[in-house]
Amino acid sequence: MPGVPPYYDWIAHHAGRRPATLAIHDLQTARKFTYADLHRRTDRLTAALVALDIVRGDRVALLAPNCAEYFELQFACGRLGAIMLPLNWRLTVPELEYILGDSTPKLLIHDKAFALQAAALSKHRLEIDHDRTDSAYEQALAAAPAARPPASLTHDDIAMVMYTSGTTGHPKGAIITHGMVFWNCVNLGIPALITPETVQLVVLPLFHTGGLNCYANPVLHAGGTLLIMRAFDPGQALDYLSDPAFGITHFFAVPAPYQFMMQHPKFADADLSRLRIAGVGGAPCALSILETWTGRGVPLVQGWGMTETSPAGTMLDAADAIRKLGSAGKAMMHTAIRIVDDEGHDVPVGGIGELLIKGPNITPGYWNKPEATKSSFTDGWLHTGDAARQDEEGFVYIVDRWKDMYISGGENVYPAEVENVLFQLPQVADAAIIGVPNERWGEVGMAIIVRKSDETLEEGDVIRHCLARLAKFKVPQSVAFVEVLPRNATGKVLKRELRLQFGS
Repeated sequence: MPGVPPYYDWIAHHAGRRPATLAIHDLQTARKFTYADLHRRTDRLTAALVALDIVRGDRVALLAPNCAEYFELQFACGRLGAIMLPLNWRLTVPELEYILGDSTPKLLIHDKAFALQAAALSKHRLEIDHDRTDSAYEQALAAAPAARPPASLTHDDIAMVMYTSGTTGHPKGAIITHGMVFWNCVNLGIPALITPETVQLVVLPLFHTGGLNCYANPVLHAGGTLLIMRAFDPGQALDYLSDPAFGITHFFAVPAPYQFMMQHPKFADADLSRLRIAGVGGAPCALSILETWTGRGVPLVQGWGMTETSPAGTMLDAADAIRKLGSAGKAMMHTAIRIVDDEGHDVPVGGIGELLIKGPNITPGYWNKPEATKSSFTDGWLHTGDAARQDEEGFVYIVDRWKDMYISGGENVYPAEVENVLFQLPQVADAAIIGVPNERWGEVGMAIIVRKSDETLEEGDVIRHCLARLAKFKVPQSVAFVEVLPRNATGKVLKRELRLQFGS
């Protein structure tokens, strides 16, 4: 029927069913949007894009820190049939130039904080300035003509293109379909206990699938509430979690924010009693982090996924969080997984192999990269690049990134296992292991460690600690102490930078 929002438009649905419910609270600007507000602004942005000659299939880029405009643009593109292009604001102009050259967006929407970068990147821009009611973005919304009937789309239509940070060469644009976003809401929403009463504190960057889809989009799909932090601060996050006025029930992060919060002075007295789900994923999580939060009555529910899987691939149910500490759980409801060896054969129970995944939540491929698409799949199974094993009950354990594994004297070494041991040292604030060349053994481990302030720790202390707890081939042969580990915007350690710095 003309004028009836298509099935994928959750905001229009909730605007009709629960218009006064708070959808988004932007904590940086104190702006609050009910579902009726969000629906109205999305309609205006849709019309504004039409006035700027954006048509179905066009890409619209967004360069901004966390803000409500991410969701306005996502759903406006959905109503128009356009494609959202979220940009990593930590990239340099040359890096962004490659992405824009590959994806050719017709419009760049940007926060005023990135005005200089935006001017260098595009002639067609729309600036967001939360300090001005007459910013270019707000003027475009105010001047927009009446919204036209929304586009008719299917699950196979493209919702957005997310560029992954690849380890070598240029990033690849993972195609994200409307079906992928929907199936992630179904797969993740049920085990994460997401309901219309859910209130989530969003701290991961929204240009990343973890910020946008764990659990933000599933929360909006259910009609819940998002509290958005512009940038993560451990003390401020603990204040928000402790405040009964916010009533936060859900939180999700990669391991680093949990680590930074538990090392913060406010952690001991933080009131975490209202949290129903605290999810962790994106990288192997040190047992010390899992045990510390569990000791505070907050079992961290682990999951595994990647941009190409929308992202939920596996998840550990809350009921098993303690019993299967360290596991990433089992495959999502509408997803299948396999663990295979180098020849593509399924490994036996307990064996380590590469995790493969298949289902309606999986990307159909990469933007403008047919060869990369072809090489990433075998008989419809996506190669994830993660090393994993399954126990006798079928629970998956992510051992490490397949590419981060190194071979020492013919033995496979998975850095995450050694990092778990390093984090047992009370003097360690942060740590990473890389493989470095060695004439005798091929490769050996090198520990890169950040000491806690006012703590003393020497190389010999670290090696002796590891010798008592690890097989000798896993023990790092050298230690480097640094002030900080390089991390990407989601908090993952950039091991490729460490290999470049220390690998020789």
